[in-house]
Amino acid sequence: MRLLSQSRRKWFSPTIGATTVVAALALLAGANTAAAQDAAPPDAWTQFRGTASLTGNSSATVPDNPRLLWSFEAGESIDSSAAIVNGTVYVGTYTGELVALDLETGDLKWRYRASERMGIGESSPAVGNGLVYVGDLAGVLHAVDAETGDEVWTYATQGEIKSSPVLSGDRVLIGSYDGYLYGLDAATGELKWQAETQNYVHATPAVTDGIAYFGGCDETFHGVRISDGEEVTSVPAGAYTAASSAIRDGRAYFGTFDNEVVSLDLGTGDIVWRYEHPQRHFPFYSSALHVDGTVVIGGRDRMVHGIDAGTGEMRWTFMTRARVDSSPAAANGRVYIGSGDGRFYILDLDSGEKLWEFDTGAPLSASPAIADGKVVIGSQDGVLYCFG
Repeated sequence: MRLLSQSRRKWFSPTIGATTVVAALALLAGANTAAAQDAAPPDAWTQFRGTASLTGNSSATVPDNPRLLWSFEAGESIDSSAAIVNGTVYVGTYTGELVALDLETGDLKWRYRASERMGIGESSPAVGNGLVYVGDLAGVLHAVDAETGDEVWTYATQGEIKSSPVLSGDRVLIGSYDGYLYGLDAATGELKWQAETQNYVHATPAVTDGIAYFGGCDETFHGVRISDGEEVTSVPAGAYTAASSAIRDGRAYFGTFDNEVVSLDLGTGDIVWRYEHPQRHFPFYSSALHVDGTVVIGGRDRMVHGIDAGTGEMRWTFMTRARVDSSPAAANGRVYIGSGDGRFYILDLDSGEKLWEFDTGAPLSASPAIADGKVVIGSQDGVLYCFG
């Protein structure tokens, strides 16, 4: 693994008329629309982190005390996070298979063999245009018919794929350990462009305003224009970054292997704040959640951290019994997250208080998917769980 050493960038009117009221209402409507766009719809979780901006937030309502509805034995570890579309759950496994299950019953709909020699690791399916996209550890991106499980096309990179595909218009984006972010035609798999970095592209790109943003293993935060693959942002992040970024209100939020969580202004390229726990200094592999002014992220210090999105100040922490590589998701004021201790937790977003837990008996590094009042998550002993 080649790492580059780079320096850090520390970088009222007394009367209210009708016009003012109308303007205020328009601003409020715009804010509500933006907030809605940052959350996955209640009936779908189409990709890793729910939406293209990777905020991890769902507008679904999950029961306060969910029960186990079903489980599915996949055979080997599930590090891939599920996608849920049209009542179907899609998830990859280390057997090298992409499986489709009925969300209500857990019954198998189909299996697709992605690779005979390598599994599907952390790459999580993305669903759109009637296709399911997923990468495997042999370095191949697969596009599969969502209804039948039949192969539509494949594209081979020169390194393993742990990044998750992201759909943006007629493009599907995927990062590879060959050091490139690829932009492919979503319908045909034809290569449109490839953007080079100086190390592995592990993170899933977060998309906003036609730009794909991702922190690289080259210690650089990149912004690549989706239309032509041109790099428009390149900012020293100060550390190796495997986590994906959450994008909200012109800022990116991501954790690093230098034991920090970073907020970066996308307009200026300046680091707005850096968060580090005052006593426990461990890397962040989990991807950040951003909802209602709070950034939530799991740490290899065994803790879940709640951070003020504006200031970078700690709001709360929750201690688990093992490192937390699972990326949190949120719905109706609650945080859903797995831990290496084998437990699936529900925490209060405002306080970090534990509200519920379920012991799966095996480490959880996959991230939850939320849709139709249900939460789906896989474990490292190859079991997929559905709660609701």
